[in-house]
Amino acid sequence: MSFTLLICVILFTLLFCYTNGFHDSANSIATIVSTKSLSVRSAVIYGAALNFCGAFFGIQVAKTIGIGIVSVVSITQLVILSALLGATIWNFITWHFGLPSSSSHALIGGLIGAAIAHAKLSVINIHGVMLKIVLPMIVSPILGIIVTFFLLTILLHFLHKVSVNRINNNFAKLQIVSTGFMAFSHGANDTQKSVGIITMALINFYALKDFHVSLWVVVICAAAMAFGSMLGGLRIIKTMSHKIVKLKPLDGFAAETSTSAILLLATYVGAPVSTTQIISGAIIGAGSCKNLGAIDWGVFRAVIVAWILTIPFCALLSAAIYYLISLV
Repeated sequence: MSFTLLICVILFTLLFCYTNGFHDSANSIATIVSTKSLSVRSAVIYGAALNFCGAFFGIQVAKTIGIGIVSVVSITQLVILSALLGATIWNFITWHFGLPSSSSHALIGGLIGAAIAHAKLSVINIHGVMLKIVLPMIVSPILGIIVTFFLLTILLHFLHKVSVNRINNNFAKLQIVSTGFMAFSHGANDTQKSVGIITMALINFYALKDFHVSLWVVVICAAAMAFGSMLGGLRIIKTMSHKIVKLKPLDGFAAETSTSAILLLATYVGAPVSTTQIISGAIIGAGSCKNLGAIDWGVFRAVIVAWILTIPFCALLSAAIYYLISLV
């Protein structure tokens, strides 16, 4: 029975990783689609390939997910499975409505909720959650706004004598590079969350003492993420690339470059941040640098609501799933 649950956890982790890929594909390619530097099809394939490569950039985020949020010895495979089910359901709900919510926070909320349902609050690493989850959750989108705003301001200062057509043509080409950087950094941070879940399940099942990530785990998670990204999430791409604010190639380049730098920094320190939050903040930063009136604040408020609801909703949903499965 325990081995069967382990296999279920691995399979549902790959399903979650897949939904993460098609749900978050918009994060990597929304701006380049918005600026028409690449077609949706070309951008999706390009982004998926670099998402796959990014998965091999360190294991610090996997370690945070695997042993930094809950006590591995105090939970069961059923807890992990319930967390995955809750997070995956939330991904499907927000994808259906085209809301760019955070798959990362869905997984974290699910893990916290299912763990508390199983072993009460004492199983949660409060210090780790506050330091590696809550603080980056608050700071990262603000950084996205600030860094993008100042980067775009500096670029505009040096380019104010250059014709608009020349700027658009040159940065349309440069944005292909920044999109690749963004897709790579997304794979580096987001894929490692699923890697951490499978590694957690393996540690729990085999009663391992050390946190060791196997290469096969990274490969299958990277493949699931890339496959999901390749299929894309056109509903969310539309929200991110057109509804919040219209972007020029220069704006897209600034937003993607800023987001990528913040993501890689977070990955290096082991913070499982939300790519969705950072790129949304960066898009706002790019829009506000030129014209606050161009931003559709109604759409942005809907995105904020999805952010706020994600962790508590997924915690409650996963806790409910845990109770239901336990009864069976």
